Amino acid sequence: MSNERKNSPDTAPVSNFIRNIIDEDTRTGKWAGRVETRFPPEPNGYLHVGHAKSICVNFGIARDYNGVCHLRFDDTNPEKESTEYVDSIAESVHWLGFSWVGDSQNHLYYASDYFEQLYTYAELLIERGHAYVDSQSAEEMRANRGTLTEPGRASSFRSRTPDENLDLFRRMRAGEFSDGAHVLRAKIDLASPNINMRDPVLYRIRRVHHHRTGDAWCIYPMYDYTHCISDALENITHSLCTLEFEDHRPLYDWVLNQLADAGALVRPLPQQIEFSRLNLTYVITSKRKLHQLVADKHVDGWDDPRMPTIVGLRRRGYTPGSIQLFCERIGVTKVDSWIDMSVLEQSLRDDLDPVAPRLSAVLDPVRLIVDNFPEDETHACSAPVHPHRPELGLRHFPFTRELWIERDDFQETPVKGFFRLFPGNRVRLRHGYVVECIGADKDADGKITAIHCTYLPDSKSGTPGADTYKVKGNIHWISIAHALEAQVRIYDRLFTEAQPDAGGRDFIEVLNPQAKRVVHAYLEPCAKDVKAEDRVQFERHGYFVADRVDSQPGKPVFNRTVSLKDSWGKPA
Repeated sequence: MSNERKNSPDTAPVSNFIRNIIDEDTRTGKWAGRVETRFPPEPNGYLHVGHAKSICVNFGIARDYNGVCHLRFDDTNPEKESTEYVDSIAESVHWLGFSWVGDSQNHLYYASDYFEQLYTYAELLIERGHAYVDSQSAEEMRANRGTLTEPGRASSFRSRTPDENLDLFRRMRAGEFSDGAHVLRAKIDLASPNINMRDPVLYRIRRVHHHRTGDAWCIYPMYDYTHCISDALENITHSLCTLEFEDHRPLYDWVLNQLADAGALVRPLPQQIEFSRLNLTYVITSKRKLHQLVADKHVDGWDDPRMPTIVGLRRRGYTPGSIQLFCERIGVTKVDSWIDMSVLEQSLRDDLDPVAPRLSAVLDPVRLIVDNFPEDETHACSAPVHPHRPELGLRHFPFTRELWIERDDFQETPVKGFFRLFPGNRVRLRHGYVVECIGADKDADGKITAIHCTYLPDSKSGTPGADTYKVKGNIHWISIAHALEAQVRIYDRLFTEAQPDAGGRDFIEVLNPQAKRVVHAYLEPCAKDVKAEDRVQFERHGYFVADRVDSQPGKPVFNRTVSLKDSWGKPA
């Protein structure tokens, strides 16, 4: 039951301010028509849906301009980084439909590739009087940094000579000092209204094993220093990042301009451009809080289908095409705003509806006995694999005396507007016969255990005269003798509040207790052919995916990806 679809949205790229900048650069010949972007995650956790937007923006723009996007791991903080995260990030980017191979070159990089070059440039800044070794404690540095209304105060070590600073910096690298004894700071402007420009730290001492360089280094560069130089070394043209880095752009430009003035870098230099990050309702994207959900076992791991991680979205049944379509729809702006979860869910429905095969499923079963149907007979019934794609053919299933139907398709005393089964009423069993309800069996507690009906032999769907029977109800069913029993997990949103941690609220308090329900359901026989990660529509219940971890050949386990319609926005 393949339901493959290309990984890029069908819509043409929509113009935005980033594309306008690139178009102007192309017109003026600034980069000789070259477009090179990068996606630079830190390998300290699993990527989430917010990263998916950045991936789609960076890789998508490079693709649309016949350029290339680099995948670069910002691995300058070895305390929290690991190969596990590196592998997961690379797999997630690839799964989303993007490649870092361009012009027959593999553009996979690590900030640690540049450790030696970064160190050399730091020495150059020291020699030119633009950096100094500060021996204050972390507490003293914080106290002297100033506030938004007060300028910073100079460290007593700011006046060290370049020779003194160079000697200390080399000894820092040689491992002569303990962690925290010294840092290397840029010498910029302690009175700057932008606190990021008040002599920011460029290097710190950390005796931590690095997942790639081992114990070769005991000093590590800071992100703001590393990132801009990495961009320049890789010949990035447009460095696209989210708005929280807007205040860091002056430092980005300062470092590159100092090195260019020293002859170490060649102009034009990369341009940092910021866009709004993704704020999605009913979701949290804080790595710390996501880690808490996993560590405290509120979810079943990083790939739990309730998680907003890319591995979680994939296991939930989201498609690369639906995520790309979502990112196209929300667009790229300079203004932060909240995007409702329904936009993401509708993008998934729109991506799956044209391709997902249909199946019948009964999730809350009750027995329906067709009293006048022979016990030893079966009648063949069929339905389209997809109602709008006749080339996919038909699926076949038997009609027998005893069937499973949904429990809520019967009411002993029907409410107004109920057109399904109740004593004396007729309904059509979808793709089968018209039946008339004649009663029900109950247990000692009054619970319905079986419903009885009779069928009309000349009413079978698709046969002459079947359309002479006019009924208002049309319900799903599955032959008990031929049904595939399967575990089905009904997933919903992880939180009951649109902004789970708003105003400092403990997000754990608004976890949705109905975010996961496990039921033993019955499916039509051909469901046994569904393979792991195949996506299908249970005709009544929504879109489901065969779990990529727990499904076995002939024994799929299904996760509900999304319902057929949005029910969250409707009043109760």
